[in-house]
Amino acid sequence: MAERKGPSDLLTQLELQIMQVLWANGPSNVQTVQEALNSDPPLAYTTVQTMLNVLERKKKVRRRLRGRAYEYKAVVTHEAASRHAVRDMLDRMFGGSVDALLMNLLKDRQLSPEKLAELTERLTREEARQQKEKNHE
Repeated sequence: MAERKGPSDLLTQLELQIMQVLWANGPSNVQTVQEALNSDPPLAYTTVQTMLNVLERKKKVRRRLRGRAYEYKAVVTHEAASRHAVRDMLDRMFGGSVDALLMNLLKDRQLSPEKLAELTERLTREEARQQKEKNHE
């Protein structure tokens, strides 16, 4: 089983919004991130700076001095952050059971039987692809 990361490793809503700016725009300074957030009311420069520093401590971003301002760059991909969040939700809400998650989605009509069949087919193809890769190692 994969190593369980603590809740502090997960992104808060504001951290996620900041990461989305960095994923979309690439390396950015505090002012650029602040302007891109488009929040109402606007977030203070120091709030954005603090959150970027928190993300750096969490090892989600890296900073380097560019002129007189730090530039922040995402070091965690959107895909990796999404996988981690889904895995955490699956563990906390469904005891790690994908079956329980899928049944919940079916019961809430968030996943139609047709879509489930399509996903099953995609999973089967992915498993076959992974098995083929494993056999070629």
